[in-house]
Amino acid sequence: MSVGHYENFPVGSIPVPRRLRRAVHAIYHFARYADDVADEGEQRPEERLAELARLEAELDCIKRGDTPAMPMMQTLAREIAAHQLPLQPFYDLLSAFRQDVTKTRYASFAEVMDYCRRSANPVGRLILALYGVHDTRHLAMADGICSALQLINFLQDVAIDWKKDRVYLPQDDLERFRIREAQIANGDSSGLWRPMMAKQIERTRKMLQAGAPLGKVLKGRLGLELRLIILGGDRILKKLHDSGGDVFHHRPVLTWKDWLYMLWRALRPNGRRTERSCHTC
Repeated sequence: MSVGHYENFPVGSIPVPRRLRRAVHAIYHFARYADDVADEGEQRPEERLAELARLEAELDCIKRGDTPAMPMMQTLAREIAAHQLPLQPFYDLLSAFRQDVTKTRYASFAEVMDYCRRSANPVGRLILALYGVHDTRHLAMADGICSALQLINFLQDVAIDWKKDRVYLPQDDLERFRIREAQIANGDSSGLWRPMMAKQIERTRKMLQAGAPLGKVLKGRLGLELRLIILGGDRILKKLHDSGGDVFHHRPVLTWKDWLYMLWRALRPNGRRTERSCHTC
């Protein structure tokens, strides 16, 4: 599992049907570009916000049925029309990216989850829409999976986000476990860091577990893709747990052995479990 918000996005991978690959690429390019506007480069905050506003104006243009000016948005408009995709998820993504420019601390887990609702869940909802899945129960499970994956990224990237002056760990949890931001700056996993991270890991694991049945309910390529994504998140959580949450010295990543295991598990979703762990599929 990679560090970027959209690096786990199924970009034209083998399980995605050919008829949907252009749409998946168009959605990904929009999300990746907007995320980079908020995060990358040396632009001032006002410049970042101005470019995000331009993207929102392009969405407004699509909403009115007009042709947007940017080639990327013209491509997106064609795919939105071809697959009757909802526009709200795109607006939600831009809202989250604007927040990345202006907000660097989160008082509570509820605030973090509100961010996940707009930064991660829209991608899952758009992919389900491409496959014609609109059932509210399925959407709720997809939201749980996407939010959990976003939280996993946050846990992986505590040190990386600190360098961007961002802390996604809830401030009330840091205070409860008597952890100061200097400890993050120093890469110090002593004291109550381990139990604090254990709380974050377990909360995220339960969220991923709650959504995991969707990987078995959905059939074909979408189900396989989703099971792989869930298993990837699960493996990262296990590595986080095994390291005691020491992401400063043991940032978890997926190896080729993990991918072999995940593929084996994904291809036999109803098979008997063979090991004790926090696996969700």
